Amino acid sequence: MDPLQLAILASVALATSMLSAVVGMAGGITLLSVMLLFLEPLVAIPLHGVIQLASNSSRTVIQRRHVKWWILARYGVLLLPMAFVGLAIAEALPATLTRLLIGLFVLAATWLPGILLLGAHPENTDPKRRFVVLGGVAGVLNMTVGAVGPLIAPFFLNIGLERRSLVGTKAACQTLGHLVKIAVFGVAGFAFAEWLAPLALLCAMVLLGTWLGSRLLDKVSEVWFIRLYKTVLTLIAIRLVVWEAAAVLDLR
Repeated sequence: MDPLQLAILASVALATSMLSAVVGMAGGITLLSVMLLFLEPLVAIPLHGVIQLASNSSRTVIQRRHVKWWILARYGVLLLPMAFVGLAIAEALPATLTRLLIGLFVLAATWLPGILLLGAHPENTDPKRRFVVLGGVAGVLNMTVGAVGPLIAPFFLNIGLERRSLVGTKAACQTLGHLVKIAVFGVAGFAFAEWLAPLALLCAMVLLGTWLGSRLLDKVSEVWFIRLYKTVLTLIAIRLVVWEAAAVLDLR
């Protein structure tokens, strides 16, 4: 990774973590989309896991008194075994196809999130069962598409969680998911040590962005942030889809 690319990623890490602090989500999937412009998927996804671990764990610590630990326990039941399934899929997919699938996933998560639920209605499912199944699905997708925040978010609604419990519990689940992702990629031989310097910088920017975003929370229009996020994320996703589709079809 050259200095210019690292500078771009550092700026994006700062901005997207501020976004997550203000609107509660969306930062992780935006950051991953930008990382994929510079890195292969099997490099970007594990590195993204470390960066998002810093972001989500900080929110978990802040909201630790409000975390519903019974949800985290159920979410973790299938997370690890299904992560190995996801790794096998990720390793079998060509890098170009993985980028294309992530681009399509990002567009669906941004504009048609209902499609990702495949007709499911989270509000009508048993809370004690939904998180076991959700953890298994997240285990696979964490390894293949990298960022599952927009997919799992609806399952935390309509079960009586007040705002701080929702933010803290979702962050705790994603923290566990990123820990599992990092562990599985580590077992598979990914050389995290070779990326320590860039990771240190990007994690620092994420923590700074989380702090700045929390300070801006009551001062910045959430509507404006959401519009900006959707616009930027859509443009990045379209670039991924068009560029990688052209490669798949041998048009470039």
